[in-house]
Amino acid sequence: MGTRILIVQGHPDGGRQHLCHALAAAYADGARSAGHEVDAVEPARLRLPLLVSQEEWESAAPPAVEAAQEAIRRAQHLAFFYPLWLGDMPAMLKGFMEQVARPGFAIDPASRNPLRAGLLGGRSARLVVTMGMPALAYRWLYGAHSVRLMHRNILGFAGIDPVRSTIVGGAGTLDPARVERWCARLHALGAAAR
Repeated sequence: MGTRILIVQGHPDGGRQHLCHALAAAYADGARSAGHEVDAVEPARLRLPLLVSQEEWESAAPPAVEAAQEAIRRAQHLAFFYPLWLGDMPAMLKGFMEQVARPGFAIDPASRNPLRAGLLGGRSARLVVTMGMPALAYRWLYGAHSVRLMHRNILGFAGIDPVRSTIVGGAGTLDPARVERWCARLHALGAAAR
């Protein structure tokens, strides 16, 4: 039996197809071709409000968030696709992560050790981040800040490990042949559920 994979399409423009969508589709096709079960959630289509207080964060989640939490709960592997905007993930994806990572779902509010409070252990993740700058510049000059934030402070804190990343630089200047090569790589990663 294959792995249960949840794809989180984090591009905030759900009305048009972007490189993130093509890469996610290739990943999903690869996963399905290898016998894995694939679900998807697209935060841009959920239109969730931003949380503005601790009380809101600790309150009951809206139905769309509960559905996303259930998809995460069922998944063994999560694959996030998003563009780098102003050095970080788009606000819509960050807002989605705040919504789903509520106490009692992603973290145990009663834990005595906040570094061991994650409730989503036993899952792995892949981050696929597209950007205009070269990937090497992002990794070495900027320290891959957004990837590290998502890996350590969000997914790692919730207990998800390992978290691997794929960074696609020069996204706005990729010719069709290079897009096809990236799609082939993502197809292979999906097939491997990695």
